[in-house]
Amino acid sequence: MAVVTLRLLPHAPLREQVGSSRAVYARGGELLRLTLAPDEQYRVWVSLKNISPTLVEAVLLYEDRSFYRHPGVNPAALVRSAWHITSGGRRQGGSTLTMQLARRIYGIDSRSYDGKVAQIFAALWLQARYSKREVLEAYLNTAPYGGNIEGVQAASLIYFRKSAGDLTLPEALTLAVIPQNPVKRIAERGRNAELQSARQRLLALWKERDPAARVLAPDAELALSAQSRGNLPFLAPHLTDMLLAQERGQQDIRSAIDLRMQTTLERVLAQYLRTRSDVGLINASALLLDASTMEVRALIGSADWHDAKIEGQVNGTQARRSPGSTLKPFIYALALDQGLLHPKTVLKDAPTAFGPYTPENFDHRFVGPVSAQDALIRSRNIPAVSVAAQLGKPNLHAFLRLAGVQKLQSEAHYGLALVLGGGEVTPEELAGLYATLANGGVTQPIRYTQRGPNDQPTATAPLRLLSEEAAFITLDMLRHTPRPDTAQPARPAVAWKTGTSWGFRDAWTAGVFGRYVLVVWMGNFDGSSNPALVGVDAAAPLFMRMVDALRAQRFDTTEVPKRQPRDLRQIEVCAATGGLPDALCPVRTNTWFIAGKSPIQTSQLHRAVWVDEASGKIVCGPQPGARQQVVEQWSSDMRRLFRQSGLPRAAAPNDGCDRTDISANDDASNNPLDDLATADHTPRITAPLRGVRHILRTQKPEPLVLRAETDAGIRTIYWFAGDTLIGQSAPGEGLTWLPPMAQASQRHTLRAVSDQGASETREITVDIVP
Repeated sequence: MAVVTLRLLPHAPLREQVGSSRAVYARGGELLRLTLAPDEQYRVWVSLKNISPTLVEAVLLYEDRSFYRHPGVNPAALVRSAWHITSGGRRQGGSTLTMQLARRIYGIDSRSYDGKVAQIFAALWLQARYSKREVLEAYLNTAPYGGNIEGVQAASLIYFRKSAGDLTLPEALTLAVIPQNPVKRIAERGRNAELQSARQRLLALWKERDPAARVLAPDAELALSAQSRGNLPFLAPHLTDMLLAQERGQQDIRSAIDLRMQTTLERVLAQYLRTRSDVGLINASALLLDASTMEVRALIGSADWHDAKIEGQVNGTQARRSPGSTLKPFIYALALDQGLLHPKTVLKDAPTAFGPYTPENFDHRFVGPVSAQDALIRSRNIPAVSVAAQLGKPNLHAFLRLAGVQKLQSEAHYGLALVLGGGEVTPEELAGLYATLANGGVTQPIRYTQRGPNDQPTATAPLRLLSEEAAFITLDMLRHTPRPDTAQPARPAVAWKTGTSWGFRDAWTAGVFGRYVLVVWMGNFDGSSNPALVGVDAAAPLFMRMVDALRAQRFDTTEVPKRQPRDLRQIEVCAATGGLPDALCPVRTNTWFIAGKSPIQTSQLHRAVWVDEASGKIVCGPQPGARQQVVEQWSSDMRRLFRQSGLPRAAAPNDGCDRTDISANDDASNNPLDDLATADHTPRITAPLRGVRHILRTQKPEPLVLRAETDAGIRTIYWFAGDTLIGQSAPGEGLTWLPPMAQASQRHTLRAVSDQGASETREITVDIVP
């Protein structure tokens, strides 16, 4: 009755009596890291149900066969032990498992008479307070296994690199006999005569108890290849550092890392850096994410955790760096969703000022008209900034906040420079962004540990940031990016983008292949510059080598089957403009189109004129000896872009025809002047800028430059300040104007009027300063 009462009273679990090591495992169960317990012991507590039954039976058979029958002390064994000692015979142990546990937990020195008595009473106390299973579990977790190794789980991990639940018969017999004499029985990595003799004695007891076990005797006699503390694994160190810091209350941490993938990427990275060390490429980070589960399969924080010269213990996947152009795909994805463009929409790559911000391309050149898809895969800066300037809600800044990018400054702090890497993100955050594309526009939190059966749902629910259609099209555009080694798109397909930060401090490549997202960063943790740190030259080759290596290892890199989004179509457009083709468009191509979103505009670039075959001159309408010819009517600014790109385009010829001369009975669809009649003659003022305060200094005033662009057919633009004529200019050409300086601050209404009578106005403010 007293025992029952003691057992029912509140008492702390035995595992709280001792400290524990912490173990980090890969998703396949491989040990990545084992730490020391607070008392400098290797000790990993494991529940009795997760210990090999063979080991449990072997321990009881070898150490305490009457364990379940005695109250914590075996009087017969104590008497037998005392008789052997007093008679000068061979010393025999009389301690039960409970007594051995009491000695270790309470630190009792049992070599003296008083110590032995204390050990006996402590064992009786333990057995009165705890059940047999609790005592047995505690013993197995505190038994000595040599040096500072305690418990079957720590011994199993260190000696055999496996959990105590996965032990073979020879391994179980070995661990069962070591605690009786750990000093002698762990010598020579478990292959010494003392250990073999003890195993044979245990095997004999085993066969005596169970004759059927004789068939196991050959297995039990197998030699073992045991490991030691000196070569404990220290794998994926940046990941294990991070998990040990994050999961402080967790003893066993089951990471999501695939050890084969991890070692494959580490090998490729090390080999690549050896080949590029001559140009100063000495450090890199990489993160591999399974987008279908959002679990990280590989993480390399630096080229070498042990190298202090590169600050190797820094985890680069958590470091905030300028992402360069790796955010551009999300500009186009947002524009697709907001109906601003489709992949073949023609954009302008030309010198452009966005208020006080005047971005440049990486190569300091301009390619003129370029499709949205080509602008993205060729990483042209001007089109990306131009598209970003047109975004509504959300714009890029709001999108990044919704996606969970941390520590962003205010939107005003970055302005449009955010498009080109003006902010900072971590490789982890960038991987999450690209996983949003892979998951059809839905963002989810990244996981570094495996989901357990009792895991609660994450506090952060999946959030849709983009439509399925926009995510699908964006990835499709990125799949056309040519590999740096073959100059052809990757096959099997890889959707990827490079980035280079200002000042050549960071080189990036991020992409999606199959179900995986891979982000590679190269640079120096001290932020030092290196001209070799260019995304396409430094990071992209490493990225592709990693992708190729994973595919060569036959990992499943196939895409998760997905249906084509419901509102996605392929339509035919005019290749020159990206608009719906009219009857005169000579070259057509297909593009993705989001129903109800993508811009629907008919191409009006081409115009039919009649040319006299004898003189080659333009004539008005069909005539004898005249043939019809299709010409392009580019606007003045586009013609200038073509000239700058080395591809000059002539202005659309003026046939001198008056539309009123055309018969009303003519078929409109065949009328060569239809396009001209629908052309927009309104000038577009490009300078001075809207929303900017212009400053004139009285000492040395500099005139303002007035400039406007028009569509084809306009020859002259007339400029007015209020109702006063300032002067005239050709489309695209500048006209200088010095405002009156009578007031310190003045507002002017400028008006540009085309020779067809169409006009545009702009309000400007001019401040006069000394």
